[in-house]
Amino acid sequence: MEGFFKQFGEVKRLRISRNKKTGKSKHFGFIEFESPEVAKIVADCMHNYLLENHMLQVKLIPPENVRSNLWNGVDRWYKPQNWAGIERKRHNKEKTLEEHKKLVENILKRNEKRRKKIEKANIDYVCPDIYGLVPPAPKKIKFDED
Repeated sequence: MEGFFKQFGEVKRLRISRNKKTGKSKHFGFIEFESPEVAKIVADCMHNYLLENHMLQVKLIPPENVRSNLWNGVDRWYKPQNWAGIERKRHNKEKTLEEHKKLVENILKRNEKRRKKIEKANIDYVCPDIYGLVPPAPKKIKFDED
């Protein structure tokens, strides 16, 4: 975007809004030019201009209407979160006994609802019992050293 708008004049700052989770553009942004005359020309020329299958809606914002925190973090490059890694760590962490009990309770509740739905539909089916209700012994044994 900066390269595209440089044809009009010197771009002072550019901010493209992105989705925090995916990093994709939210299709709006802000540009500050060195001179206000250039900004006025760009607003007049580029309004309703088709750029990469999107119609540009360009508006000139007076300096007194610009929020003070608009340009915070402009110099930083966007680095997307590794959501798969975060979720993998959360899923694979060692569970406490209370967390395991809560997990088992939720499984049993869902299983009971499923059995009731099957009975209500008059389907002759015997649900198998759920095994593994007793928490397994921890893989890592920690000894207290005195």
